Parts: sequence; C-alpha cells; structure tokens
Amino acid sequence: KMSKLSREHLRQHIAEIYAESAEKKRNFVETIELQISLKNYDPSKDKRFSGTVKLPSAPKRKFSVCVLADAAHIEEAQKGDIPYMDVEALKALKKNKKAVRKLAKSYDAFLASDTLIKQVPRLLGPGLAKAGKFPALLTHS
Repeated sequence: KMSKLSREHLRQHIAEIYAESAEKKRNFVETIELQISLKNYDPSKDKRFSGTVKLPSAPKRKFSVCVLADAAHIEEAQKGDIPYMDVEALKALKKNKKAVRKLAKSYDAFLASDTLIKQVPRLLGPGLAKAGKFPALLTHS
C-alpha cells in the first residue's frame, strides 16, 4: 500500500536526480516518469478521464505546431506567423501515405479547428493518428 507523498519529499528527490544527472553526463535526453495512484477509483467501472498539465518549463526548446484551420483560424495564424493548412491543402494530400507521414514528421503537434477536426481522418487517413499526432481541438473562443 502506498502512502501520501509530501511536496518537499518529492522535490528533494527530484533535486537529487538532477544533481546525479549533472554529475554523470549522458549523450541522450533523460526522462523522469511519475506514476499516480487514485484512491476510490475503479478504472473498470468509471469512465476514463483526460486532462492536461502545465509544466513549469518547456520540455522542448523548438516546438513546432501546425494549425489545420478554417477561415477564421487562418487569419489568426497569419497574424501570429504560425504555420497552417486549409481544407484545400489537406485535400491535396488525399490520403497519400508518404505525404501524410512527411507532414507528421515535420511538426511536433497539430491543432485543428472544431469544424475541421471531424474531416481530418477522412482527408488524411490514419497517418497522423499512427504517428501519435492527431490534432487537438481548437475552438473559436
């Protein structure tokens, strides 16, 4: 049975891990996994839940995002100088597996307009989902 973990205790151990990783430099990116157990939660009975966690610092220095956009989001993407693709550009790919795979490799993440997100599997096929980069929902508000 696991006990509650205090913040100080957790931070102390993370500091130790950082110190050890600085001491013994490795030629690859090290990661830390955190596993959380929830009390009174039965995954077989209760439905799944999802959420996001805001990290204090960016895990990647250069994080590239592409917006699969409708007309309103295209204007916003142009103002913010963010790469975007409209419906016509997506139709041009027409389930071309190599082109979709190349698109998935060229960006770290995708955002899709709420009107367009339902069309993504039909336009691109399973390529983005297989790459683990299915677009997140982008609303107008």
